Amino acid sequence: MKITRPAPTEFAPYYGKYIGLVPGDDAVSALEQQISATLALLRGLTEAQGNHRYEPGKWSIKEVVGHVIDAERIFAYRALRIGRNDPTPLAGFEQDGYVASASFDGAALADLAGELELVRKSNLAMFRQFSPDAWQRQGTASDHVVSVRALAYIIAGHELHHVGLLRTRYL
Repeated sequence: MKITRPAPTEFAPYYGKYIGLVPGDDAVSALEQQISATLALLRGLTEAQGNHRYEPGKWSIKEVVGHVIDAERIFAYRALRIGRNDPTPLAGFEQDGYVASASFDGAALADLAGELELVRKSNLAMFRQFSPDAWQRQGTASDHVVSVRALAYIIAGHELHHVGLLRTRYL
């Protein structure tokens, strides 16, 4: 099933920058295709590069990867809850606090890349089994309406955003 782009009413304006980065009109295909390029990039880096920060006070490459993993898990959890027709409003999360509490710099970059791959595979399995009705469902997260299909595009665009930053500011 092809998962087409969400309408602007299906997500907070902030997420438009991520959704706009996703090529094509199928979120699941985008999620399937982009992960290999991201993993190739990460697996081509040395452990020393993983600790690089492009300026003091900025996240290291490992912290960026850890953030992408955390965010994908959170966005996918939201998609699961909303897709299962759970009407409970979902709280936001503070990304800087998550990164500060995670100790990503103590992990091996290869392990973080492997974790990202596993998280993506798991989320793809979930997305593939959603019914057409589930894809259309909307809920509330971070005090804004969001649809399941918008969340799939947000996951894809969020990764693309951070990979772009890795290429332009870190490497």
